Amino acid sequence: MLNKCLFPVAGYGTRFLPATKSMPKEMLPILDKPLIQYGVEEASAAGLRDIGFVTGRGKRAIEDHFDVSYELEDQVKGTAKEKALLGIRDLINECTFSYTRQVQMQGLGHAILCGRSIMGDEPFAVVLADDLCFGEGGGVLAQMLEIFAQHRTSVVAIEEVPAEITHQYGVIAGDEVSKDLYSVSNMIEKPEPGTAPSNLAIIGRYILTPDIFEILGQTPPDKRGEIQITDALVEQAKQGGVLAYRFKGKRFDCGSLAGYVQATNFCYEKLLSKGEK
Repeated sequence: MLNKCLFPVAGYGTRFLPATKSMPKEMLPILDKPLIQYGVEEASAAGLRDIGFVTGRGKRAIEDHFDVSYELEDQVKGTAKEKALLGIRDLINECTFSYTRQVQMQGLGHAILCGRSIMGDEPFAVVLADDLCFGEGGGVLAQMLEIFAQHRTSVVAIEEVPAEITHQYGVIAGDEVSKDLYSVSNMIEKPEPGTAPSNLAIIGRYILTPDIFEILGQTPPDKRGEIQITDALVEQAKQGGVLAYRFKGKRFDCGSLAGYVQATNFCYEKLLSKGEK
């Protein structure tokens, strides 16, 4: 059984400057809840309650968020505002949290490699918190865990995107082996316009087998000096197979201003539909 989930959260969030000058982008709120909490809730709901963070400078607010604030709790105790803390209290009680640092920003693959000490020698999930996902019939990670339980290989989440924006994503090539499930033969990180092998783009949900660490350790950096997880997954696909799963649900790219606004509007409409404001 998987019980570990890694959150790479060391990035600078430059697309949201100046807000992210002193505030982690993962703490940006969608309504009244930060992005990182949505991600941890998804992991916990899937049974992944050993949570690891790969952090960087200026990310202390994330650690503080998943901790008890005695002064604040004392101030709201017995008031209507105490209800707002129930969700985060549940996570603090259900999960354990570990932290390590990515000292230099050298790509997502490097960030995952930095998490080796807290993930250990067992399969684990990876969540990129700025991909905010709402699954249908279960969270995206829960859907992927069903795939992993059957096949015991690494699984990446994918979605169809318009052909004209494939250059913004990692894109897979492969054969569909069953409905919404593909055997990966290749992955290309941000292909040049018009060269993508498909319109199936990788989003920020992964389940990885532990041999990925050895592969990442031998993966050379790209021309920007970054170690790409897609390069390591291509090598892993050659050695034993990688599956790509087209998940059921909605995903918002909250690393972009447009996606962030769309996610906020979506969540607010859901709130209104429940009769809340």
